[in-house]
Amino acid sequence: MKQTIKLQTPVEFEGATVSELTLDLDSLTGADLIAAERESNGPVSEMSKGYQAALAARAAGKPLELIHALKARDFTEVTVRVQGFLLGMDSEDAPSES
Repeated sequence: MKQTIKLQTPVEFEGATVSELTLDLDSLTGADLIAAERESNGPVSEMSKGYQAALAARAAGKPLELIHALKARDFTEVTVRVQGFLLGMDSEDAPSES
């Protein structure tokens, strides 16, 4: 299932304004998880913001740098959604910053 997150603060990235992200977490594969491990450059666990950000980028089909450019509240919303997915929580069960 795809989840669209409307950003509270749109960001400028590569000449475009990004106001929402669509995460297709169900499309992730084991190869994506391993690649995100390498990209996160730090401790890897379901609780690691770096790992969650790398997975979010892959699920959105966007560069990791875009996820890193999000304002703190939006970054937290995105990573909480990924964390909920990794921990097997339904999106309505996951904590939300909204």
